[in-house]
Amino acid sequence: MAGRCWPVGYSDAGMPVSRLRGTVEHAATDTIAIDIGPVALEVAVPARLAADVAVGDAVVLHTHLHVREDALSLFGFATREELALFQQLIGVSGVGPRVALAMLSALEAPELASAIVSGRVDALRKVPGVGQKTAERIVIDLRDKVTPPAEDAVAAAADRAKQGGEAKPDAEVVAALTALGYTQAEAAAAALATPEDGEAPLEERVRRALVSLART
Repeated sequence: MAGRCWPVGYSDAGMPVSRLRGTVEHAATDTIAIDIGPVALEVAVPARLAADVAVGDAVVLHTHLHVREDALSLFGFATREELALFQQLIGVSGVGPRVALAMLSALEAPELASAIVSGRVDALRKVPGVGQKTAERIVIDLRDKVTPPAEDAVAAAADRAKQGGEAKPDAEVVAALTALGYTQAEAAAAALATPEDGEAPLEERVRRALVSLART
């Protein structure tokens, strides 16, 4: 409507804009400026995304407008899954948007979701600004709310973890548990929670994983 002026990030209906399309005008460590015509909007993004774009690139971001009394901050993500995970993270007490963004900069969304679902507090603590209590609170609050990553995403996250020297789920145990009807995320979490013993028969390793699942 003529004469109306909504805050940046809001539609004419007064609702937060959920998507932003434009051309990259400038890129920094964790922000990019997007030219949308008459203005350029500065959007905070995961560091990985900022590194992947160049001036002149056409981008589409899924966005979240964070409103404070003294500022409006726009956060952008390449996928809806990243946006959803970001919004779940900032719903946890003690986790602000900058910490949530740092988590999505340090860990890809499937890897982060897998760490939360499997209760891998140690992986979360590696993110700057995330201490033991915050990591534990994230797992407690979101373990049953975060959508487990798809099988291929879990496999990719496991490969990255292996390259980084982190623990990798026992592939045979994971396969056996998924055949029994458990989800990929549940199977991976149980395999990670089971002490490694390459000498033990598969049946014994699966039994230990089942005990871990029963305790959970």
